Amino acid sequence: MSARDPRPSSGPPPSHPDRTPGTANPLRRRTDRLESWLSCVLLLILALGLPAAALSAGQSAYRSGLRTVQTQSAERQQVDATVRSVDENVGATAKEQARIRWTDDDGTVRTGSTPVKADTREGSTVRVWATRDGDVTGPPMTRNQAVTTGWFAGGAAAAGVGAAVYVAHVGARHALDRRRYARWDAEWERVEPLWAGRFHR
Repeated sequence: MSARDPRPSSGPPPSHPDRTPGTANPLRRRTDRLESWLSCVLLLILALGLPAAALSAGQSAYRSGLRTVQTQSAERQQVDATVRSVDENVGATAKEQARIRWTDDDGTVRTGSTPVKADTREGSTVRVWATRDGDVTGPPMTRNQAVTTGWFAGGAAAAGVGAAVYVAHVGARHALDRRRYARWDAEWERVEPLWAGRFHR
């Protein structure tokens, strides 16, 4: 074959000494492949771990809330109490503190303190929540509140997984970039004298 023959020679093409078998781009570094694999792993963790964590945390919080609902519903009851006195030191605000008195189902007389409306008078009847021990308390937790708690816990868990994956990705990329910069500096220290020598001739 002559030197002017444009036809390619038969046989396999010459292999590039720096090309790794199975690598499409010869300029792709090992750190680039590592970052690509790490991104795939983190994406898989995000796709599988985020819904799993949200579902697990949400259901756990919901079940715990239901147990609280059942416990508080069994321990608390609404009673009709008589206002004995209103604390005038609080002032005529939206709520005032009043001393109240009521009788339990077993005949035990109970006394306590509860906030009442500003226009409440002595001797009037107010509806309050009280425990079996005679302590004035708030209403028991409702099932809707348990559902809300479950949704909030699930959302918080999902946000936590997303934040953890993001931090892991940023940290890994920062570490790989530092390694790349170090290699670039080392290669430049070897190449720079050769380039500088070309301009001194």
